[in-house]
Amino acid sequence: MSTPTPAVSSARAAAVKAVSSLERKTLVQLLTSGGLLLLALLAVPSLVGSDWIFTFTSVAIYSVVALGFDVLYGRVGLISMGQVALLSVGCWIGARLAYATSMPFPILLVVTGLITAGVGLLVGLPALRLSGLYLALITLILAGATSIVLGQTDFPSGGGGFLGRFPAGALTTETPPVRRPSWGNADTNFYRYTLVVVALMFLLTLVHVAGKPGRAWAAIRESEPAALSAGVNITLYKMWAFGLASFMTGVAGCLLAAEIGTPRATTFQTLDSLTLAATALIGGIFTLWGALVAGAFNQLLPFLFQAQWSVNPNFLLVVFGAGLLQVLLTAPGGLAEQFPKDMANLGRLIARKVPVTRQALFGIGSILALFLGIVLLITAPPLVGVIVVMLSPILCVFALD
Repeated sequence: MSTPTPAVSSARAAAVKAVSSLERKTLVQLLTSGGLLLLALLAVPSLVGSDWIFTFTSVAIYSVVALGFDVLYGRVGLISMGQVALLSVGCWIGARLAYATSMPFPILLVVTGLITAGVGLLVGLPALRLSGLYLALITLILAGATSIVLGQTDFPSGGGGFLGRFPAGALTTETPPVRRPSWGNADTNFYRYTLVVVALMFLLTLVHVAGKPGRAWAAIRESEPAALSAGVNITLYKMWAFGLASFMTGVAGCLLAAEIGTPRATTFQTLDSLTLAATALIGGIFTLWGALVAGAFNQLLPFLFQAQWSVNPNFLLVVFGAGLLQVLLTAPGGLAEQFPKDMANLGRLIARKVPVTRQALFGIGSILALFLGIVLLITAPPLVGVIVVMLSPILCVFALD
């Protein structure tokens, strides 16, 4: 039996070390995720009031919608602006089925997700021939058309017929709310229920990304001709991505219908599709954590600005615009990846462990300007905060090589 050469032994040792490091990193991520989930389930409800519970429930729901966008764009390279439209479709279907049937709520979630997935597959058909800006425009037009249709039909209110509307049409105090799970009628219990469902949606995505679909999606995103020559069924896996994203968005829509109780067409605007795409990019489309950041930007920041700090939430459009420019210029991984790196670089600069460079200073300054601008929007005249926020993309330009 031959003895391994020193080079082979060294390569094996390096491989074992790399695998061990990867497993340790994965274990740390799993423990961190589990700890944060337990904290959110057990500790948060006892620390905050009902308005915060409602907002955190919305953050969790919209993080699933952002996760669907991340699957399509971050994993497959398909720019879909129709996620909010699919959310409204899932909300409509969930409300209609909740009024018309007595099926258990978990089954209601699954059925709503499956029907919405069917709608999403129809939306995904153009993706077989279109990509990039053209696909984005088609799906954005879909979002606008959905808003117009919902503006005419509105949401079910417990009546009969296909639309489920009472003859009068308008909501009254007698209109029954969309039902919640039997043990989740209270806001706190429904918040916990939503967190569990959202965790399952993230787990479903993780299984797909780590498995064969994830490898096929990565190949398609890198190069469709190369993926085709490697034997990847591009049609199947593109439609798979649309089906998965639409299923999760449909489940989120059903949860949103139960949270709101009486959803209205005015809840879903075409501009929300652009805002969701911007916040998803800011959060990070290549990591699951980015979807949580996007959910917080989409729902938590407007709540803080309007309800807690009495600041016009329209200023958030300036923040989102500056944040999007900052991400597109210097941080394609979004805040979920870039912020820890910038803070680590800042720590090394303070400790003088690395030399001070122009790129490092301007890169750290750009992300600090974004957060400082948000603080100044609250504590100083808004114009001062807007000016500081707009410094973020300007500093990004100087951080480029």
